[in-house]
Amino acid sequence: MQKLLLLGDEAIAQGAIDSGLSGIYAYPGTPSTEINEYVQRSKEAKALNIQSSWSVNEKTAMEAALGMSYAGKRAMVCMKHVGLNVAADPFINSAITGTNGGLIVLSADDPSMHSSQNEQDSRFYGKFALIPVLEPSNQQEAYDMVSYGFKISEELKTPVLLRITTRLAHSRSGVVRKEKIAQNTGSMPENTRQFVLLPAIARKKYKALLLNQQVFESESEIAGFNKYIEGPDKHLGIIACGIAFNYLMENYPDRVVPHPVLKIGQYPLPHQMIEKLYNECDEVLVLEEGFPMVEEMLKGFLNKGKKIKGRLDGTLPQDGELTPNLVAAALGMSVVIGSEIPALVVGRPPSLCKGCPHIDSFTALNEVLKPYGKGRIFSDIGCYTLAALPPLEAVNSCVDMGASITMAKGAVDAGLFPSVAVIGDSTFCHSGMTGLLDAVIAKSPITVMILDNSTTAMTGGQPSAAFNRLINICKGLGVEEEHIRIIKPLHNKHEENVKVIQEELEYRGVSVIIPQRECIQTLNKRMRLKFKEKK
Repeated sequence: MQKLLLLGDEAIAQGAIDSGLSGIYAYPGTPSTEINEYVQRSKEAKALNIQSSWSVNEKTAMEAALGMSYAGKRAMVCMKHVGLNVAADPFINSAITGTNGGLIVLSADDPSMHSSQNEQDSRFYGKFALIPVLEPSNQQEAYDMVSYGFKISEELKTPVLLRITTRLAHSRSGVVRKEKIAQNTGSMPENTRQFVLLPAIARKKYKALLLNQQVFESESEIAGFNKYIEGPDKHLGIIACGIAFNYLMENYPDRVVPHPVLKIGQYPLPHQMIEKLYNECDEVLVLEEGFPMVEEMLKGFLNKGKKIKGRLDGTLPQDGELTPNLVAAALGMSVVIGSEIPALVVGRPPSLCKGCPHIDSFTALNEVLKPYGKGRIFSDIGCYTLAALPPLEAVNSCVDMGASITMAKGAVDAGLFPSVAVIGDSTFCHSGMTGLLDAVIAKSPITVMILDNSTTAMTGGQPSAAFNRLINICKGLGVEEEHIRIIKPLHNKHEENVKVIQEELEYRGVSVIIPQRECIQTLNKRMRLKFKEKK
């Protein structure tokens, strides 16, 4: 079969295409973005008429995927770990409705917070929802787990969570493709009330979900993604989850570990294999990327006196990514650290691109707010959050998608006037619209600045759901038309922009200012493409 050099994200996307995928839904978020992008670029996916679109947020993406499953076809929904918080309502309930067509929920975790607000571990969501969780250790497994995930989703009538981390998502390896599976023809659920979660129905279905836990665990024991590898030195047993197995193997060039190793790639945990390891070895070391979930569980059902080591007892750090050196230190092996690289270039913090429209927006806003003092700009998640850093030093909050507007509302309720919310056009559609409606209903005296650069810039320039819609959305939510102001964030418009911001800041009601100018990066891409087409 064909062998490809693929990122982990790309391996998952290709695995889905090859496994009869009919639709993929996502909201861009690093490190998951490349999965949907790969499908959208794929000629195979186009030829197969695979539905592939960017959703307004992760909740709508999850619900669309559940709808495709309802119609009997295979669907995938992709997001980063914090996006699973947004999709939690339909995600948790989908475990109770169950599936018709296969449904895989992909959550990409970001230990060390390379581009995220926290390090949360999506495996806890899978455990909370009581559904099978798959965790690949390499790109080939990521590819293989997609077809397996669809298969058990349909056989066991359950959604399946596929959890990856940044290193796997964004590193490349050879992946051998399998024979392509045809898409499902589509079929309605046999039980017409399967997806109707009225309390009387939901109670019965929840009992069925609980009864299925034994089936899910049996599947974990036999599927092959959990493997018990014998070793002669039984003073230590090692449990290595997902990509942590690779970090373990990098300390043994011949790939022969002297200790018994239990490689975990599927949850619920295989209790028989764990009991075997525990009974054979003097103590146990748990290697897992993210929170000490497995370690905590072992200390719960294997609390029989033997030492269990990992992140909880300090053998491994509780935060950040694992590395081969951290694993080596946990094993008591010597750690080789190379000589320090001389600082040839002075490090500098990230900054907004030269020519970015946000620079002119914040420059004008800073000037207007100067007499009031600092601490009045509530920001959101996007490129513009970099305005928290010098030289602008404008932003005073960044908590979660959409929080800028509702935090500004809460602050003004507490007497902090003026309060300004700054949010991007894509983030506004993702989670800001409901907050703006709250403010309109309460007649909150806040100014909302929606930075419209015509794209979802921070994740690479995906289309923005707000494009050419912002004014109508704001009017529809009840913002008075005379207090929806459009400005052009350019240096030569500075005085004019300052005047508009000052006027709206003084208005004792909800006002919306929309600075409109295309992202400099997407503009450059568009101009380069135009130049190529002319040639």
